[in-house]
Amino acid sequence: MPVRTSDAKWQGDLKSGKGTVHLGSGAWEGQFNFSSRFEEGKGTNPEELIAAAHAGCFSMALSGGLSGAGFTVDSISTTAKVKVEPVPGGFEITQITLITEAKVPGIDKAAFDKIAAATKEGCPVSKALKAVPIELDAKLV
Repeated sequence: MPVRTSDAKWQGDLKSGKGTVHLGSGAWEGQFNFSSRFEEGKGTNPEELIAAAHAGCFSMALSGGLSGAGFTVDSISTTAKVKVEPVPGGFEITQITLITEAKVPGIDKAAFDKIAAATKEGCPVSKALKAVPIELDAKLV
């Protein structure tokens, strides 16, 4: 299996410095700074990138779980919300919420909920982030 890489460069101190993140694939790069991370400033931040990774991983894994159970998946849309808050000694990611909507003909709510809950526990990014409470809001559309 491949090893995925990305890199970040930072210049300056925490409050007035600035950084750049590059995806190893070359598909994207973005700027980040204190304001984009801990306030509402322009730019990206590590938590937003974690959210993107988690949403993508969960959607793919849910598709796999549903397909493996014999269902045909029309579409899955997932939003991940990663909350970062000040705590004694710094900042911490305190909550992740996955909000997913799936169009899966022929599945009942109970079967969907069971597969979605198993996916929340089993997708590789969820496993990597298991130190953070993860909530799931899964809906059939």
